[in-house]
Amino acid sequence: MKVLAAMSGGVDSAVAAARAVEAGHEVVGVHLALSRMPGTLRTGSRGCCTIEDSTDAWKACEKLGIPYYVWDFSERFKEDVVEDFVAEYAAGRTPNPCMRCNERIKFAALLEKALALGFDAVCTGHYARVTQDAEGNFELHRANDWAKDQSYVLGVLTHEQLKHSMFPLADAQSKAEVRAEAGRRGLSVAKKPDSHDICFISDGDTAGWLAEKIEMTPGAIVDETGATVGAHTGANQFTVGQRRGLKLGTPAADGKPRFVLEIRPKDNTVVVGPQKLLAIDDLRGIKVSWAGEPIPAVARGEEFDCMAQVRAHGEPVAATAWMEPGSGDAGSVDAGSGDVAETGPQLVVRLKEPLRGVAPGQTVVLYQGTRVLGQATIDAARSLQRASAEPASTQLTAE
Repeated sequence: MKVLAAMSGGVDSAVAAARAVEAGHEVVGVHLALSRMPGTLRTGSRGCCTIEDSTDAWKACEKLGIPYYVWDFSERFKEDVVEDFVAEYAAGRTPNPCMRCNERIKFAALLEKALALGFDAVCTGHYARVTQDAEGNFELHRANDWAKDQSYVLGVLTHEQLKHSMFPLADAQSKAEVRAEAGRRGLSVAKKPDSHDICFISDGDTAGWLAEKIEMTPGAIVDETGATVGAHTGANQFTVGQRRGLKLGTPAADGKPRFVLEIRPKDNTVVVGPQKLLAIDDLRGIKVSWAGEPIPAVARGEEFDCMAQVRAHGEPVAATAWMEPGSGDAGSVDAGSGDVAETGPQLVVRLKEPLRGVAPGQTVVLYQGTRVLGQATIDAARSLQRASAEPASTQLTAE
C-alpha cells in the first residue's frame, strides 16, 4: 500500500513509520506545521509542532530512507481547534482539543488530502487497533498496552476513516518497548520526552492563556443553595471539579472544601458545593458519531449495555445507553447557557456508578469490551443526589 506517515517528531510516530516501511509499504513522511510562529525549542515535555519537532521528524525520515514533506495546516488548525477551544470555554464548557485535532485535522483534512494524492492510508503513532468483523466492517479497539491506549481520543473516527487508518503500535506491549525499538533502529528520538498538556499552550498555563483571549468579567460565586459565598474575576478561568484557587470569603458550614459544580456564563456565575455533589449519574450527548458501523441495538433504537469513559485516561464505568430523537418543542437545559432550545438526536448515557467532575464540552466514549462504539460531546449532565438537594431552577440540567 501507499502510506502517508504523519510524523510529529516524537518516538511513537517514528517507530510507527519504521514498522510500516518494514511491512513493505511505500511510505512517505509528512510533518504538519500547525503554527505560523512555531517555537524554536520545546520546553521539556511541553509543547509540540516546534522547529525542533520538525527537525526530529526529518531526521527520522532520513534514517528510514523515506521522502519527507512539511504541510502547512496552521490556518485549519487555528480555525478548527484553537478557535473552537476558545469558543467552548467562552460558553462555559470544557473542550478536549485532542479530540477536535484528530477529528478535523489528522483524520479529516490530512486524510482527505492523502486520498486525493493517491495514498491508501494514513499511518500515525497512536496506540489503538483497527480490525474487521466477519462482514468486512472496520472496528476500532483498544491497544494491547492499556496504560498507553489512545482509543478514547480516536473515538471520533468514522467507518470510512477507519478504512484508511493504520496504527502500527497496536501490538506494542509498553512504551518502554517502543523506545527500545527506536534505539535499536538508530532513531534519534528514542529518549525524547513525551508531549503533555495542550500542545498550543506550551507553558501549561491554560487560565493565563485564556485570559488573553476571552474577556474576563467579575461575578459571583454561589453555593448549591444559591447563596453568595465569594467573587471571581472571570468565570471562564474555572473548570468543573476545581478545588484550588476559589478564594471563597464564606467557609462551608461543615468546614470541608468546596468544588466547582457548574459554570453559568449566561449570568456569569460559578456554583460551588461539597465534593459529593460532583457525582454525575446521567449524561446527554450531542454531535454523536459511531466508530465503524453502529451496533444493531443503535439501528433498532434500543438500549444497550456499555462502558462509558469521559477522560483520555479515565476509568470506564458500566452504563446503559440509547439514542433519543430530537424535539422541536423542548430540549434539555444547556449546562452552559441555561437555555432550552431545539435539539437534534441525542445520546443518553445512564451511569451505573456515578462519575465525578463531568463537565459540558467533555467527550463521552462508549465501549463494549475493547471495541469503541462511538462518542458524543457532553451537552448536559445530571446528578440525582444534587437534584434532590436543590431546587430544579438551580440544577445543572432539567428534564
